[in-house]
Amino acid sequence: MSISSRTARSVRILGVTSAAAALTLGVAGNALACSIRDFSAVASCDSAGKGIITVKDIDPSGKEATVTVYLESNGADERKVGEQKVTGSKDGATVTFSENWAPNAQYRIRVNANGGQVDADISPALTTPGKACVTSQTTAPATTPPASNTPKPSATPSSTATPSESGGTAPAAPGDNSPSPAAGSSNLAETGAGSSTPLIAGIAAGLVVIGGGAVFFGMRRRGASKNN
Repeated sequence: MSISSRTARSVRILGVTSAAAALTLGVAGNALACSIRDFSAVASCDSAGKGIITVKDIDPSGKEATVTVYLESNGADERKVGEQKVTGSKDGATVTFSENWAPNAQYRIRVNANGGQVDADISPALTTPGKACVTSQTTAPATTPPASNTPKPSATPSSTATPSESGGTAPAAPGDNSPSPAAGSSNLAETGAGSSTPLIAGIAAGLVVIGGGAVFFGMRRRGASKNN
């Protein structure tokens, strides 16, 4: 039984329409599929001046992804910074890693999503800025305590020196009303007459003799003048 030309034409139109619909669905499915191109990373500083690494997921399909961050050194992983999960959205979802990054350091960001259909690194690797963060919690410099206004106590006055044995007079005993000997007589009291005592005594005796002779001669002259 032959197929009419109208029927054949209808079948062809139906096939073309089905193919177009399939192509449209395929494009839409690819547009909603999770891809490594949906992820990006940036290094910055938070409000407290501490370093952070932020990974953003703009996957509109809402698939959950696991993000792992590694610090690189000479092309190899030096240490693992951390690992977090993120659920993408068309507006973008982010996860933040606290990291005191150094200037111009490199980090490898690994993304695993959609049941392992996406398992790749964000390319290119993340390179931090050339200037490190400056934390606001700086240590205050040590300050010298102000000098006290309290006056320092003066040195304890030394006790009155005891008179030496060779000079000065000993204080009088309590209750003794006798006058204290002169300061200059202490040597005579302790050692006897000084070396100049005989000379002084001789001069004094000579003056006494001269004085007596003058008195004697004066009296004789007075008596003689009365007799005359």
